[in-house]
Amino acid sequence: MATSAFTPASQVLERHQTFFSDKKVIIAGDIQDSYPIVIAANQVKIHCSQFHTYLRLKNSRKGTEIDFSLLPDKDFYNGMNTLIYYWPKTKSEAQFQLSYLLNNMPKDSDILIVGENRTGVKSVESLLADFGVIQKIDSARRCGLYHFQAESRLAFDLSEWWLNYHLSIEDQDIEIKSLPGVFSQKGLDAGSELLLNALVDHADIIKGNVLDVGCGAGVLSTVLGKLYPEINLTLSDVSVAAIESSKATLIANHIDATVVASDVFSNINDKYHLIVSNPPFHDGKETSYTAVNTLIKEAKKHLKLNGYLCIVANSFLPYQAILDETFKSVEVIAQTTKFRVYLACH
Repeated sequence: MATSAFTPASQVLERHQTFFSDKKVIIAGDIQDSYPIVIAANQVKIHCSQFHTYLRLKNSRKGTEIDFSLLPDKDFYNGMNTLIYYWPKTKSEAQFQLSYLLNNMPKDSDILIVGENRTGVKSVESLLADFGVIQKIDSARRCGLYHFQAESRLAFDLSEWWLNYHLSIEDQDIEIKSLPGVFSQKGLDAGSELLLNALVDHADIIKGNVLDVGCGAGVLSTVLGKLYPEINLTLSDVSVAAIESSKATLIANHIDATVVASDVFSNINDKYHLIVSNPPFHDGKETSYTAVNTLIKEAKKHLKLNGYLCIVANSFLPYQAILDETFKSVEVIAQTTKFRVYLACH
């Protein structure tokens, strides 16, 4: 039996292909494959919140509008009558994205929400119970597909979605601003804290141009910018919510830095004295080393001579060997029972 190139969620949508043939469809959420560019519909628009998804899809379908932004502008929704939403890995992210999408979809639009059961897609029934009559119309591939018609528009105010918290590091008060779905959204995680402490203990490597890969809410860069104001900071992430969160955090702390959307180094052209990262090792619910492998193996191209890569990782992850293969010098400069901080020299 041939294996489908599509995710289980998209395979479920394929079963309903005839429903979309005369529809003007917006596709959004956690898009993981190319189904949005092959779906047979009257018109298709795609909203990407992940930069690597945008890069993969942007040149793939002639005549399809593909938008990478936190919030599509009002014109994006004009004339559209159907929304397909792929449920993401966190409920808070789903609430945020559905709130702005359903605030803008025209009244009586068809809304379809699909996702794997293990991601919690079932909670959409209670999440949107006050918005319309939601029906589960398919269950296959361990996924659920839900449908309802937008009887009214959902209220949305971006200012209500920001979460703020404060950190006190080296006598510096630092304000962190974050949107739903962004890493370290509600507080400093243990890995980042260990990495920051290790960097402060090795302050001699913090100089010149510094790149923060996978910046999240901008915690690492903001702390470094506060403690070492002479450095030139660049922050990157694939998530548009992370990018906007980092920008807001930097502004709140009066730090000047460059923030770019980049799939690891896809949009990075300069060379740096130091690259820091608390890299993700999950893609959705699955363990994935792809981004970290790229980070380690391509870092040398973006480091100045004698520059450093400093990353934190769960102790069980197999990064020591990859680092040893790539760099002339690698040492563990901090560790706990759960995490290790690696310092690699170009």
